[in-house]
Amino acid sequence: MHRILALLAALVAFALPGPLAADPADITAASRSVVRVALVSIDGRDASLVGHGSGFAVAPDLIVTNAHVIADMAEDDTLQILIIPPQGQRGWGAKVVAFSPRNDLALLKVIGGTLPVSTLAPAGVSDGAPVFAVGYPGSVDFAQGFDEVDMITPVAPVKTQGTVSAGRPSKTFATVLHTASIGGGNSGGPLMDACGRVIGANSFGTISDGSDSEFFFAVAASEIVRFLRDNKVTPRLASLPCQSMDTFNQAQAAMAADDKAKADEATRTAEAGRQAADAKAARTAELQILSERENGLVLAALVFLAALGAGGAAFYFHGNQDQQRRKYALAVAVVLFLGALYAWFSRPGIDQIDARAAELTKAGMPSDATSEAPELATGALRCVLDPQHSRVTVSDIADVPLRWTEDGCVNARSQYGLAANGWSRILVPNAEDTVTVARFDPATSTYTTERYLLDLETMTKAREERARYDPPKCGGGEEAARKLGEAQGAVAALLPAQPNERLVYKCSADPSSASQ
Repeated sequence: MHRILALLAALVAFALPGPLAADPADITAASRSVVRVALVSIDGRDASLVGHGSGFAVAPDLIVTNAHVIADMAEDDTLQILIIPPQGQRGWGAKVVAFSPRNDLALLKVIGGTLPVSTLAPAGVSDGAPVFAVGYPGSVDFAQGFDEVDMITPVAPVKTQGTVSAGRPSKTFATVLHTASIGGGNSGGPLMDACGRVIGANSFGTISDGSDSEFFFAVAASEIVRFLRDNKVTPRLASLPCQSMDTFNQAQAAMAADDKAKADEATRTAEAGRQAADAKAARTAELQILSERENGLVLAALVFLAALGAGGAAFYFHGNQDQQRRKYALAVAVVLFLGALYAWFSRPGIDQIDARAAELTKAGMPSDATSEAPELATGALRCVLDPQHSRVTVSDIADVPLRWTEDGCVNARSQYGLAANGWSRILVPNAEDTVTVARFDPATSTYTTERYLLDLETMTKAREERARYDPPKCGGGEEAARKLGEAQGAVAALLPAQPNERLVYKCSADPSSASQ
């Protein structure tokens, strides 16, 4: 009966929704760093499980857990530590690096294995924010009928959700009070924010007789950071507030809609201005043509009258037998008559109003309104994070120096692939279970990195696909770049629809490169 009740309690705990939704992908990705810390008693060839807790990686081979999880080792030299990761085939041994009962922290060094590294958020979260306790509660092991072999076999940790009740110190160290359920075995496991960043190490809970609410305590991340630095360990820290992917996508959609509205308004304003300019040009052209026609008519009439006068003079000189002057007068009359004809027929026609209007419109356009191809970014660049268009959970946000050439070579050593979505390079490391897609758009001087924190199975497939091709060296030409872009598509097809984080940088010429 006890086992059935425990199983029902576990199922109910998982079924009840938390007060606020988080990104499951973030919590799942962060859980890759959570391990079971088992104490095993060795007696000759016999081994038995004495106890266990949880822990999380702060370096590929370093684990933080509670001091009380391994306290029995001080009194029994037959005990050994076994680290069981959440995925893979086996566990690894470990030794104690630091032991601090004062704040219930211990640091263990893994022997023979590595793990993804957790990110700590020492600033914590505000009261009422959602949090997640991740670890290996023994009650769940018991409810599922685990034996000792099962408990030293890699299995995903349990996640429970609650809220922060307060950040308050105990008598000797800083703690976080919360309502995410923990039990025996959770000790040393992380308390995470909604982005999967560690804000504490779960340590103990209140005692309840069933009528009182239960609360739980975690050693605060600020305490953990001091403990690590005292032991010459530099933790990975998060400096930006947690932003869920839903919130990020909504913000991006709102900004895109706002940008579109502004662009549409600018287009409407420009169109209205163009129409007004066209109307003004048409009216001006009409007045000019009519004026020129009238001026031509008057000029033709005046010249024609002068021609008649010259003709009359020629007739007069003819009557007076003055042949020399008659010839001059007649010549002038002919020239003036031809000039009158030219003035008449050279007048602009009414049908030339539209052409004149077009000329006036073109002449009135500002010089920067002409359509020109954007200048592509090349050379030494410094790329600065654009927080409005970025979602950062675990990465550093320092500026990125980038040297780009128009054939897709980065920093004179990495050739980017060219595909329909532009220039990119997909990085699939062997030492880290993370795939990074780096992109650069030279037209907008935008550098983007997307990080996918993958499970071991997907990561293995990504490494297999990556092993099928060799990126070309820089300078191989467009064909080689396109082949790389096509080859990278096989890795991209394995990635989830959304990355765990997206960092967008705006790049500009690096002023420091001018002095080098």
